[in-house]
Amino acid sequence: MGIFGRKNNESTESAQSAAAVNPELAALTGDYSIDPAHSTIGFVARHAMVTNVKGKFNDFTGALHLDGTDPSRSTATIDVKMDSIDTGSADRDGHLKSADFFRAEEFPTMTFRSTKAEAVGGDDYRITGDLTILGVTKPLTISLEFNGSAKDPFGNERVGFEGKAEILRSEWGLTWNAALETGGVLVSDKIKLNFDISAIKNA
Repeated sequence: MGIFGRKNNESTESAQSAAAVNPELAALTGDYSIDPAHSTIGFVARHAMVTNVKGKFNDFTGALHLDGTDPSRSTATIDVKMDSIDTGSADRDGHLKSADFFRAEEFPTMTFRSTKAEAVGGDDYRITGDLTILGVTKPLTISLEFNGSAKDPFGNERVGFEGKAEILRSEWGLTWNAALETGGVLVSDKIKLNFDISAIKNA
């Protein structure tokens, strides 16, 4: 069951009308807070042209508004503290926080503000918004899969999503690199983003 209903041969208007009378979908409508203890905002970069380096951010907050009948009314906001970057190497993390990359002291927060949400089909969705890094704002589209909803042992109503996207870091002014003797560069321009989100419905 998709959070916004499934697309079929019916018109969008008919599909939304059917979803509107489905109490299971309607019950998911509301405001949610992302649970950072059970969520991950991560990335993957190609290193030295031969391997992948994975990292994540440990300090972030976010809010969702879900509409169980009309995906266009759903929204998402995320704020990420750049000094919480974690790649498993203190030296590398320090370099990423420095003036060569994120300039974390000057630009302490990376933000995402959604501008559009849409159902693709089944449990798949897309959310588009403004991603701001180093004071530069550009559009980003995230492909999402809805993993379902559940009530946890503490009585919290939860929803879960997995998401992925790709960016060219140079478009946000992240241009530092080093040439390799064998050709190519040390750090890829293309960065893969991944999201595992658990959100709790607000009381």
